[in-house]
Amino acid sequence: MTTATTDIQSLEETAREIRRKSLNVIHDAGSGHPGGSLSGADILTALYFGGIMHYDPANPKLPERDRFILSKGHATGLLYTVLSRAGYFPESDLAGYRKINSARNLSGHPHPKTPGVEIATGSLGQGLSVGHGIALSARLDGLDFKVYVLLGDGELQEGQVWEAAMSAAKFKTNNLVALVDFNKVAQDNITKDLKDLEPLEDKWAAFGWDVIRIDGHNMAQVMDALQKPLHESKPRVIIADTIKGKGVSFMEGKTAWHGVAPNDEDLQKALKELE
Repeated sequence: MTTATTDIQSLEETAREIRRKSLNVIHDAGSGHPGGSLSGADILTALYFGGIMHYDPANPKLPERDRFILSKGHATGLLYTVLSRAGYFPESDLAGYRKINSARNLSGHPHPKTPGVEIATGSLGQGLSVGHGIALSARLDGLDFKVYVLLGDGELQEGQVWEAAMSAAKFKTNNLVALVDFNKVAQDNITKDLKDLEPLEDKWAAFGWDVIRIDGHNMAQVMDALQKPLHESKPRVIIADTIKGKGVSFMEGKTAWHGVAPNDEDLQKALKELE
């Protein structure tokens, strides 16, 4: 289990190690999504190891815990690596990734049978709706927790995302934080060539959200955004400009690495670049 720290250099090193481990996990499984796992690594590192989220691996259902939802549910190579490092289950269990009857139900998309996973995700566009419902439940139950939802930029093309955005603004659900992993690359095309999301800040602001935009690979900016006090009446969105395949030159910005595991040679090249 990694101790929380606000030291930027330490968090950067943790993110680098998480990238390396995520690639190993995907390689060993022979399937997975390296591109989107690498792009979101800095965000999850800050959330789980920068003292942002309140959680207890020994008590995964602690009522007061902060909740994290991986709406871009294909990036489980990243999520399970982070949960293991956080202490939810031993690192050795990662050998069961995407295998039938694995020790921790480490399927290709998250399932709540896995310690640390709140809901099943993977059908894109649904995470923010569920996250909003969970955030509202805190108000009903008299609890003080936050809900963080990591969205891919491709799934922002789903109408349900914007229905959830309208609802959260309507109900002033200010304990909801959406995190957009804006890596500009979808499954088989550049995102803007499918539907251009820009001006993205203006869109979220028009829907009534408190908007912050950052470099999603600048750990100081990531931490600063996550540490800001919540708005008194608006949900928050942090738009993180990222690079798909971040840290591995031959994966960066490539659609080819959306859902393809690295072979032995590719893995060694990638790990060398991430040293």
